[in-house]
Amino acid sequence: IIILETVILLRLQKKIGNKGGEKYWRWYGFNQRVNWCAIFVSWCANGSGIINNSIPRFSLCTDGVKWYKDHSKWKNKSYIPQTGDIIFFDWNGDSHVQHVGIVEKVENGKVYTIGGNSKDEVRNKNYSLTNKSIYGYGSVN
Repeated sequence: IIILETVILLRLQKKIGNKGGEKYWRWYGFNQRVNWCAIFVSWCANGSGIINNSIPRFSLCTDGVKWYKDHSKWKNKSYIPQTGDIIFFDWNGDSHVQHVGIVEKVENGKVYTIGGNSKDEVRNKNYSLTNKSIYGYGSVN
């Protein structure tokens, strides 16, 4: 699985800076722009051959959370994520998930992510592991 995670991360890093996400939302089947963070995660999983095995095909963050919970792969925010895990965010603190990304690494109390539709592009970001906006994680193992 470590080799697979490395392949996924190398593929993801090449996408950083992509703006607009059209490639991703069109692949999913939409004919106009939609919020595409979950679609980006699904697109990456599809290209890596792990779609619907470790990562579901989903366009809504809430559907991703449900899939991980239904498959007993959900981890709450106290979990220390692993490379390749899926991170879900609740920006408003209302228990409604609004964003999702892929964990690149965890280092020095921070989780580093790659995600789509962050200011309408693929971006690297990092967050303290105690950030209140982290809703939880989908474990790919």
